[in-house]
Amino acid sequence: MTEDREHPEPGRAPAAGQAGARPRVRVNAAMSADGKIDGAARAGAAVSSAADRERVDRLRAEADAVMVGGRTLLAEDPRLTVRSPRLRAERQADGRPENPAKVGVVSVADLRPDGRFMTEGPARRLLFTTFRTPVAQVARLVEAGAEVFVQGRERVDLAAALASLAALGVRSLLVEGGGTLIAELFRLGAVDELTLYVAPRVFGGAAAPTPADGPGFPPERAPRLTLVSVQRFDEEGGVLVHYTVDHPR
Repeated sequence: MTEDREHPEPGRAPAAGQAGARPRVRVNAAMSADGKIDGAARAGAAVSSAADRERVDRLRAEADAVMVGGRTLLAEDPRLTVRSPRLRAERQADGRPENPAKVGVVSVADLRPDGRFMTEGPARRLLFTTFRTPVAQVARLVEAGAEVFVQGRERVDLAAALASLAALGVRSLLVEGGGTLIAELFRLGAVDELTLYVAPRVFGGAAAPTPADGPGFPPERAPRLTLVSVQRFDEEGGVLVHYTVDHPR
């Protein structure tokens, strides 16, 4: 699915529907006590506890789709599937697919057709990319079963991607990172809930990524949050914080 006749076109992108339509977006992240989602080396440092991983599995089971950004997609090749057989069975009993749809947002979709994102499932695979992705690579991904949307020249038009997801029937979207994608969603005013698992560790490092990277927000335009709950979450001393996001009316 593309905007460009030079790209393979198995079907047209869905109509955007009502202006401003988008899924309900929940951002979930795990970070150290000093606000880092990875170490400065960006080598995929473990942050979550076993209990938190079970919680995230439940969030995935509740969602229609799970989204990650380009760095996470290419560096980690995540499965993004529901691990619990019981939760998968509950989804099927409710008439839903066994797993939520997997969504990747990546400027250059240089991922392997035989990687975990593409092959683990069963699950629908939706990729939003740009004209920077070579035509031949789009063809390979389409042949491997992905639905590819070319939406943007240099960077993915994230607002258009959200509108496309809504038109595809995605009502609830879980976003698992990374910081650049999350920051852009906040900039667009497209985040409704934020849950943070805070691990009792300190990573340090000025270059270490945070839950919301990018250029940052001027203080007067910083997104405002309303606290829903705070709880000590596990025996390791982790804390779970849940916010809703205040949207101007």
